[in-house]
Amino acid sequence: MRFGTDGVRGVANAQLTPEFALALGRASARVLGAGRWGIGADTRRSGPLLAAAVAAGLAAEGAEVEDFGVLPTPGTAFWSQTTDCPAVMVSASHNPFADNGLKLFAPGGLKLSDAVQAELEAAIDDVRRDVGDAVPTGAQIGTVRSGDATSAYVEHLLATTEGRSLSGLRVVLDCANGAASRVGPTVFERLGATVIARFDDPDGVNINEGCGSTHPEHLQRVVVEQGADVGFAFDGDADRMLAVDAGGRLVDGDQLMAIAALDLRERGRLAHDTVVVTVMTNLGFRLGMEAAGVRVVETQVGDRYVLEAMEAGGFVLGGEQSGHVIHRDAATTGDGVLSAVRTADLLCRSGRGLAELADAAMVRLPQVLRNVRIDAPMPDVADRLAEPIAEARAQLGERGRVLIRPSGTEPLVRVMVEADDEDRAAAVAGRLVDAVTALG
Repeated sequence: MRFGTDGVRGVANAQLTPEFALALGRASARVLGAGRWGIGADTRRSGPLLAAAVAAGLAAEGAEVEDFGVLPTPGTAFWSQTTDCPAVMVSASHNPFADNGLKLFAPGGLKLSDAVQAELEAAIDDVRRDVGDAVPTGAQIGTVRSGDATSAYVEHLLATTEGRSLSGLRVVLDCANGAASRVGPTVFERLGATVIARFDDPDGVNINEGCGSTHPEHLQRVVVEQGADVGFAFDGDADRMLAVDAGGRLVDGDQLMAIAALDLRERGRLAHDTVVVTVMTNLGFRLGMEAAGVRVVETQVGDRYVLEAMEAGGFVLGGEQSGHVIHRDAATTGDGVLSAVRTADLLCRSGRGLAELADAAMVRLPQVLRNVRIDAPMPDVADRLAEPIAEARAQLGERGRVLIRPSGTEPLVRVMVEADDEDRAAAVAGRLVDAVTALG
């Protein structure tokens, strides 16, 4: 297996095997050091299996491993940040429960660079050929023990409101039967909100099943039925979040970033008056930020690329349309619960509803997304379709965009078209999907 945009993923025990996880553990200790390591996981049945295998590989190289059990990805990153130790997260995020994944954090809670990932892949190949002549034995073999990273992570989230309460706010949380199932409701209840929790009873197989940020329909209905002020939907590992306003309308990552950017700028906290987004971000976001005098920096898809740009420029806000929002003053990765807390805090501070804030921040242009399943990787799909892409861009003009790219986590080619008119965007997207399909 090779690293994608967010670690390695595949069907657990078939593509992503315990043998691979063991090799990754050994290789990770060799590349990042065999000191202290942490391991978190989401709620998938295969999580303990793969966590045990990674831990065995790390300990076989002499590492001291702490297994945290179920913990959100940003909680694992927070532990890595505060201890300055590397960590592994066992999760396939929003993927179906049969999948799982492994993603690593370097000491300090940062995702690995492309160069370090390439070094890791080479080390995995070395491990598979030969475990090495000088492996630890006796007292030099590492240890594996249970650890608690949840308590400190919860206290960290509580501190981000700077002592302000969410009292009076009625909130619905869709926890996706995932890693936020305990942390999310705990944090909001301790902040004084009235919490209505849904999909917070994971059983190992129901993660993301008809719920969470990839299926917000239930949340939209419940927010209206319960007369809630706002709803938040997390994904399986809680590193992303989508919101729902009091009227049941979905508010995506672009809108959440636009709201946050304007609030931070008004309070003098938006470093360099800049926000970092990916090529998938809606054109309406760019237009809204331009009108507000906020500069937009663009990266390729993947929150680690967003973070790299933020680190390079000293920026504090960035993210993706999918709901990965990075508040760099408080986190090193996308954090769904943190983003939800900060959005809720803004509602309380401003006295305004989420719908009003979203509409004032930006106007979304119609955006059509299509996924085309493929049998073999197509890394050069955009080059191969240069002519139909050019024709589509010429047809749409300055008020439209076209993006075709291979998925970094699934066997898909993603087609995105924006235009002033949804029917026009859909027609262009349909022609491009046909072009991708014709490539075989």
